[in-house]
Amino acid sequence: MGLIKYIKEEMQIIKERDPAIKTPLEVFLYPSFKAIIRYRIAHWLYKRKRYFLARWISQRAVRKTGIEIHPGATIGKGLFIDHGHGVVIGETAIIGDNVTLYQGVTLGGTGKEKGKRHPTIGNNVMISAGAKVLGSFTIGENSKIGAGSVVLQEVPPNSTVVGVPGKVVKQNNVRIPREDLDQVHLPDPVQKEINSLREENSCIKNELKELYSRLEQIERKLNEKEKIAEEEQ
Repeated sequence: MGLIKYIKEEMQIIKERDPAIKTPLEVFLYPSFKAIIRYRIAHWLYKRKRYFLARWISQRAVRKTGIEIHPGATIGKGLFIDHGHGVVIGETAIIGDNVTLYQGVTLGGTGKEKGKRHPTIGNNVMISAGAKVLGSFTIGENSKIGAGSVVLQEVPPNSTVVGVPGKVVKQNNVRIPREDLDQVHLPDPVQKEINSLREENSCIKNELKELYSRLEQIERKLNEKEKIAEEEQ
C-alpha cells in the first residue's frame, strides 16, 4: 500500500502542476514520473551499498527519460520536473519538498570540491529552464531562479535570482505559492542597467544641447561687439 500511495501522490503532483495533462493515464507517459519512481528504487539500493545496481537503474532511466538523477541524491516530497530533458542532479545534491525544476536544469559541482559537492535546494523552490546551480551551498526556501541563470553562491530565502552569474534581484518575506510557476516574468538586471545608461545618455545629450546653445549665444554676442567696434572705427 505504501508504494501505491506514493505513486498516487506523484500522479497528483504532476496533474496539478502541468496544464497539458488531460487524463490520468497520461501521467504514466510523463518523463518526470518515470524518472522519480526509478530514482526512489535506485536510492533505496544505493543506501544499502548496492552501488552498481543502483547506477544501472539510474542510467537506464537517463536513456529513457533524458533526466539524470544520481541515486545518491537526497530528494524530498513533491519534486516536479517539467519536460525534464537535460536535467542533471548530482550525487550529493539535497532537494527539499515541493521543488519544481524545468528542462535543462543542472544541480552540479564545480569539480574542485570533495565530500558535499552539490547544492542544497530548500522547500518550495522553482528553478527555471536552463539554469545551472553549481557548488556546495544552499538555495533558500521559497526562492525562484530565472531561466538561463548560473548560480555560484548561496541564495537567501524568499529571493529571486537572475543573470550570469546569478544575482539576487528581489527578496522579501512573502512565501511563493506552489501554483506560482511563472518562470518568465522575473526582474531583468541587465535591462535595468541598459535603461539606466539610456537615462544618463539622454541627460548628457540635453546638457550638451544646452551648452551648445549657450556657446552660440556667446558667439553671437561676440560677433555683434566686433561689428560695433568695426563701425566705430
